[in-house]
Amino acid sequence: MTNQDPNGNGYHSDTQPKLLWMPEKDRIHNSRLYQFMVELSEKKNILYHDYNQLHHWSVSHSEEFWSMVWDFCKVEGAKKPPVAFCPPESTTPAKDTQWFPYAKLNYAENLLRDWRTRAAADAIIFQCEGDPEQRQHLSWQQLYRQTSQVASFLHNHGVKKGDVVAGYLPNIPQTVVAMLATASLGAIWTSTSPDFGTESVIERFGQTQPKVLFFAQGYQYNGKPVSYRDKVAEVSASIPGLEHVVEISAVAPSPGQSTKTAIPDTVSQHFWHDILDSTVPCELGFTPVPFDHPLYILYSSGTTGKPKCIVHSVGGTLLNHLKEHQLQTDIRAGDKVFYFTTCGWMMWNWLVSGLACGATLVLYDGSPFYPDGNVLWQLAEQEQITLFGTSAKYLETLEKQGYRPKDNTDLSSLRTLCSTGSVLAPEQFDYVYDAIHDDIQLASISGGTDICGCFAIGNPLGPVYRGECQGLALGMDVQVFNDNGQAIYQQQGELVCRNSFPNQPVGFWNDPDGSKYHNAYWNSFPGVWHHGDFVSLSSTGGMVFYGRSDAVLNPSGIRIGTAEIYRQVNRLEEVKDSLVIGQNKGTDVRVVLFVQLTEGELLTDELKARIQKTIREHCSPRHVPEVILAVKDVPRTKSGKLVELAVRNIVHNQPVKNIGALANPESLEEFKDRDELKI
Repeated sequence: MTNQDPNGNGYHSDTQPKLLWMPEKDRIHNSRLYQFMVELSEKKNILYHDYNQLHHWSVSHSEEFWSMVWDFCKVEGAKKPPVAFCPPESTTPAKDTQWFPYAKLNYAENLLRDWRTRAAADAIIFQCEGDPEQRQHLSWQQLYRQTSQVASFLHNHGVKKGDVVAGYLPNIPQTVVAMLATASLGAIWTSTSPDFGTESVIERFGQTQPKVLFFAQGYQYNGKPVSYRDKVAEVSASIPGLEHVVEISAVAPSPGQSTKTAIPDTVSQHFWHDILDSTVPCELGFTPVPFDHPLYILYSSGTTGKPKCIVHSVGGTLLNHLKEHQLQTDIRAGDKVFYFTTCGWMMWNWLVSGLACGATLVLYDGSPFYPDGNVLWQLAEQEQITLFGTSAKYLETLEKQGYRPKDNTDLSSLRTLCSTGSVLAPEQFDYVYDAIHDDIQLASISGGTDICGCFAIGNPLGPVYRGECQGLALGMDVQVFNDNGQAIYQQQGELVCRNSFPNQPVGFWNDPDGSKYHNAYWNSFPGVWHHGDFVSLSSTGGMVFYGRSDAVLNPSGIRIGTAEIYRQVNRLEEVKDSLVIGQNKGTDVRVVLFVQLTEGELLTDELKARIQKTIREHCSPRHVPEVILAVKDVPRTKSGKLVELAVRNIVHNQPVKNIGALANPESLEEFKDRDELKI
């Protein structure tokens, strides 16, 4: 049940959330987070036994906390004082603080540091869609050897510290190898997935101008091999400064497909198999770099304009991922870690860092529903996956299609299930515990490309409550602000972070004065990171998400998170998917709901009335859409996120600036010039 806050700060819950899971004592004591708390208790001679207590200490003593994370996770590198430095003239310490300013380390070295002790064990397990019998296993020794060979190739072709290397690649083992080889030299890795259109890739790589581009001659999706050689040829001809391309054979081409890529004469073409055949493996010479040296360039979705090129540091990325993996999601040496992702989503970067824990990466490339919805769960059973990561939309689709993984597969090895990408509805919490595993840490995590990490994340020591992220990320002073910049509790508002943290971006590429970076995160609330999520803090210490701030509805001046509406509408059997926007109507805004119906269903007056009744009863009268329209498809980004802003622009006859960022841009046509939306 929700009520309007008398101060106009949105809605807040007046009921205690339902407890769904509590870890047993043995599981708590075996967790990496518990071991961290034991060390802290011994060090401080104070008993730390509660997550909220630990979080408070990690924020109020953030320098000591991050220094202890470095030691606890055994970071390989030269750690020199001070832990943090803020220039005396700074007026915004949260933004300007430099972490470990005199430290030196190498990201690839930290991911490969234990290869000798695990030489014969699996470092990577890979399954291509439709080919479970031909699953690939890459040992730690093989991973190290191939990385050394590719690093030698890059070095011999002029790649040095600070250069950019790109991957236009599927989620295959060679992508990990190419990234590690790049990072070992102190160079910068950037990637996108082959389903991105030519324009989108050029908009990204055209800004960052890589010296070398890795690509595959094709990939497999939904039962069909797909060649993207023509796109690679166009991209190669359009990137200033590109000197070399490396082609990887990933899938067999279809009959009639070209077996050659038309690379411009100004660019040298090489082949992955030739590099491995002709280059002698050697000992890697890991180039030490400063803590804040660039490691990755990630890209914003680009649905509101040209994609932002977000630069993430070597030390910040590594240290934060170690914290999130070992302390927040309990990844241990020897674990099998899986995340369903592409190389165009930051969850790929997050997944790969699992090697630094001594974990085995399980990669999958293709459709998660080919040949059916059991494919990923069979992989989880056969490889004894311990952490399974996916999107909220995937779980919703599984439930709608009637899949119950625990009825068909043995998932006893699974300890943690992570969900991100969009808001995980309370009903999907129920589904996970009913249909997947009844004794599992369900970590609904949220952060994003902006920080290559999380603000809200799991807590292996604590309970899971229905509809909530378990806790706030350690070391981060995450709060909720109202429009006046005041901290609020159990009310909906803006997610902010009030302190500095190591994985803040280095900045944006080609932003010499830092103005684009400042305006993106630091301008709304001076000196405070503004993330753009509409959230509330729970009485349990968790966090509830209601959608992106820029998509929030505002009828009659009351702010409404879109996730509240999706939660109710998408439960209906007749509805496959939905999207809601606010349409300007005079001086007010009216709520307009678009529904993608399941096959064979029609948007009758009876169904419209039932949708409105459901929303009114479970949300509030303010949430009820004034207009409900049927569409054949709902637009989403490549990583599965709804694009309410693009639809809102179309409805208001405004341009959509980058449709190439969408997985299904043709779907936008249905939203144009609808008679029902004329005011």
